[in-house]
Amino acid sequence: MTFRGLKNNIQVSGNSELMTSTLPKSRPWYKRSSTLAALAFTAGFLVVFGVTVRTFATPDKQSKEEKKRQKELQKEEQSPYKKWIEDEVPYIITDTERAAFKKLTTDDEREQFIENFWERRNPNPGDPENEFKEEYYRRIAYANEHYASGIPGWKTDRGRIYIMYGPPNEIDNHDSGGTYERPAEEGGGETSTFPFEDWTYNYIEGVGSNIKLEFVDPTMSGEFHLTMDPGEKDALLHVPGAGLTLLESMGMASKNDRFTRTDGMTIGQPLGGLPESMEEFTRLDTFAKIFQPPAAKFDDLRASVTHKITSQILPFQTRTDFVRITDDAILTPITVQVANKDLQFQNKDGIMHASIDIYGQLTTPSGRVATSFDQGVAVDMPEHDFQNYPDRKEVYQRALPLKPGLYKLSMILKDENSGAMGYLDEGIRVPRYEDDKLGSSSLILADLIQQVPTTQVGTGMFVIGSTKVRPSVQKIFTRDENLGIYMQVYNLTQDPTTHKPSAEIDYSLTKDGKSLYSTSEKAQTAQVTISKTLPLKSLQPGEYQIEIKVTDNVSKQFVLEPATFQIQ
Repeated sequence: MTFRGLKNNIQVSGNSELMTSTLPKSRPWYKRSSTLAALAFTAGFLVVFGVTVRTFATPDKQSKEEKKRQKELQKEEQSPYKKWIEDEVPYIITDTERAAFKKLTTDDEREQFIENFWERRNPNPGDPENEFKEEYYRRIAYANEHYASGIPGWKTDRGRIYIMYGPPNEIDNHDSGGTYERPAEEGGGETSTFPFEDWTYNYIEGVGSNIKLEFVDPTMSGEFHLTMDPGEKDALLHVPGAGLTLLESMGMASKNDRFTRTDGMTIGQPLGGLPESMEEFTRLDTFAKIFQPPAAKFDDLRASVTHKITSQILPFQTRTDFVRITDDAILTPITVQVANKDLQFQNKDGIMHASIDIYGQLTTPSGRVATSFDQGVAVDMPEHDFQNYPDRKEVYQRALPLKPGLYKLSMILKDENSGAMGYLDEGIRVPRYEDDKLGSSSLILADLIQQVPTTQVGTGMFVIGSTKVRPSVQKIFTRDENLGIYMQVYNLTQDPTTHKPSAEIDYSLTKDGKSLYSTSEKAQTAQVTISKTLPLKSLQPGEYQIEIKVTDNVSKQFVLEPATFQIQ
């Protein structure tokens, strides 16, 4: 049995949200408003500068459908995924990718899309250290630091070009403007200029060689914009008789001729002819290409996205708990549950057999793999009992020691018989337990709690210390079962008089806000382990809430852990 196939399906990336909150929207207000206007007009609205005005009905007669449409439109504008596509990657996402993203309907699909998006640009596919992504966010940070001018640096023209293509091979910096000797292709002669910069790239893939880009700040505000006209930087352009070219100063050309050119430039007559790079159609072609997103590695985006989405046909559920081992090591049990009815069984000599491959990986926000695990799970049952098994569930657990911090858990399950696969990506935060602060483990509601033999202490699935605790992943019980309750409490303070901790543990069970059961007990050890079972026979089907509150009588601190469960 191999897990390589499962492992290759997990694509690792950092946490884009970390970045999203620092990046404002990239689209100008007029583009957003025009989009809203187009959408709203079809519903009978006119949107002007963000104000919605009804065009053919009064507000009090507004239909429910129109109100609902407006709410959905507002919700779409606030979507974190809309911010991702417009604020984080607007310069590098292709039109094909953007169209495919807009067709996705669930957040799970969008998360899968984002992972595929970065993996397609990974110079080393499958490598968790995605150099492209790391460099991309480094460039954003650099642009924000160096090119901000009343707006964030990443939204400026210089910031955009830097983010897309990196630092130029050469920069001719005139950020203070002033006296300027024109080159021959601009007509020669001396003038005074606004601040400007010329960037030269030796080669840009898909654009060409020896690409020269000019950024000008004609408002003297620090806002350098990309220009197609080399004459725009001339501060004396509109001053008669000033800043003349060589031919103009010799009376062989008129300054007025600069404003009658048909190629969109306002430079004087060049000396020795216009270089090819400054020809009208060459400049237009360069500018058309320079703003196109760089091509992704794989063109068949739809096939890639669809494959991953439609492959999620093996349902499973997970839960993650946390139990302190030391200050820097937190035991993190990851429990997986699969319903037998979702597995394909094969009859092997009177034994119904199913097999599940499980691969899991935890990565840090930077994309570094913290740990991974794999396991094969076999499910066997006699043929004559098979009809009683479909309603049962298989539960698997792997307990991992992790350092406190934020991780992404990626998991893939595969049914070996049918080939069906299921995917999971979710963030988990491993808590830090401070020495001087009262704390507790997760409150685990279990369908099985029992002591283990001395030889099995601390080993095997579901074992925490000397107790076997099998979590109920969905927290659904029947009246024939017992509700298991497990929780650890840390750092109870020692009473200076008795030299012992003193704490009150209160238990409460409620349904629909009404108290059904409550009790309390005392604790006098620095670490308390709560391990109890509650018979459910006397309870009617429905949803219940259980709450455990531990109060440190010495430090006056308390922890409160609530949980909800269902009885069928």
